[in-house]
Amino acid sequence: MSEPDNHQQAEMPLISHLLELRNRLLKVVLIVLIIFLGLFYFANDLYHYVSAPLRDMLPKGSSMIATEVASTFLAPFKLTLVASVMMAMPFILHQAWAFISPGLYRHEKRIAMPLLVSSVFLFYAGMAFAYYVVFPLLFAFFTTTGPADVEVMTDINKYLDFVLKLFFAFGVVFEIPVAIILLISSGIVTAKDLAAKRPYIIVGCFVVGMLLTPPDVMSQSLLAVPMWLLFEVGLVFGRLIKQRVVEEESEESETDQVS
Repeated sequence: MSEPDNHQQAEMPLISHLLELRNRLLKVVLIVLIIFLGLFYFANDLYHYVSAPLRDMLPKGSSMIATEVASTFLAPFKLTLVASVMMAMPFILHQAWAFISPGLYRHEKRIAMPLLVSSVFLFYAGMAFAYYVVFPLLFAFFTTTGPADVEVMTDINKYLDFVLKLFFAFGVVFEIPVAIILLISSGIVTAKDLAAKRPYIIVGCFVVGMLLTPPDVMSQSLLAVPMWLLFEVGLVFGRLIKQRVVEEESEESETDQVS
């Protein structure tokens, strides 16, 4: 009798964790659905706003087009769905935090919450940088450098795929300080080692910029230069946080020895 009882007790934590994970995923899906239903009425307005950087640069008399039958519906629909997930990101990360936080040490919890908040802010900052800085420069370049006898009439689906790729690329790139801080604070790498590899990292930034952006020097530089600057920011804060983590760990060990 004792062996089946022990086996059941060992399975219970796993089952409870899976049930908790399922419940949190259902909450995430519900929140995304609620936001989507609230935004869908404004789907066309949302697409109009996102397409403004290109439309403002189009030659007089030119406009965007839809080359597929359902594009006028599917493009705003897709944009609204992606926007719903982006808007729900703070809630999604909060659910992730609530799921993993019970297994973290006290000093890890002190670091994790600020990192979660800053990661959301940096992701939104990257998207805003792409929309307000990169898009106007990029589309002004694209719409003025083509052959004189080619009329610019961009398909709405192609445009949406293009801007979503850049939104995601800049959002992820702006997470570099968080990644650097995690690497340094966890001891995987030291700030000194990263600083010594700075020339290789700068070259890597331009390679990544080349892979994630359209094949032109301007868009590549607009991604690579912020990547390098964000690396330097992460290096500075990584040093400070690592020093703080070491001090807190030493304090905790001293407390444990006294107790």
